[in-house]
Amino acid sequence: MRHTRHGSHLHQLTRLGFVNTYLVAEPDGFTLVDTGMPGSAAALLRAASGLGQPIRRIVLTHAHGDHTGSLDALHAALPDVPLLISGRDARLLGGDHQLDPGEPQVRLRGDLRPSNAPVQPLADGDRVGSLRVVATPGHTPGHLALLDTRDGTVICGDAYHTVGGPAVSGDLRLIFPLPALATWHAPTALASAHLLADLNPTRLAPGHGRVVEDPAPAMRRALQRAQRGARA
Repeated sequence: MRHTRHGSHLHQLTRLGFVNTYLVAEPDGFTLVDTGMPGSAAALLRAASGLGQPIRRIVLTHAHGDHTGSLDALHAALPDVPLLISGRDARLLGGDHQLDPGEPQVRLRGDLRPSNAPVQPLADGDRVGSLRVVATPGHTPGHLALLDTRDGTVICGDAYHTVGGPAVSGDLRLIFPLPALATWHAPTALASAHLLADLNPTRLAPGHGRVVEDPAPAMRRALQRAQRGARA
């Protein structure tokens, strides 16, 4: 697992070259954002230990298996660490795939593997240490992003990816089609991508691809491309 540090607080951990998890430094230890694919738990624990701090909490951006795949193993290793996910995607994680009446009635997509781990719900505006929760539905109904209020970093889950350059999750890119193919409702994902761009982040940390510094121009270009695709 490759480790890359960004600024004072963010540690990017990358498996297979394109699947990211993040350790966010706080005064009491690390917040782990996403758990990666199955089989990542031991490497994540080694990474935190090597950096000299414990994992104090785990936040999931959404319920797809490449972000939750090592959740159960990490819970077994760290049974007292809180596990946090949006209340909406907590239902997906628990195996409930029913859509709510007010949601777009289109098929859920992606690897929605169930977990019995005891998660706690997050809502838009909640705080997890220095991170502010930003509801960004579309890729999944309860997808969320996290804004580090100390330095303006946005950890965006799959609202954007940067494989081959920044792209909105619902915008199909042949170089890396998986996020688009796993997106539940592309128009909602596009609206959420606009919301994140309007935050004017100083750094964009995606679930897939490289971390981008000063990402606003690239995010705007990605939005323009996605809007053209939506009109086509």
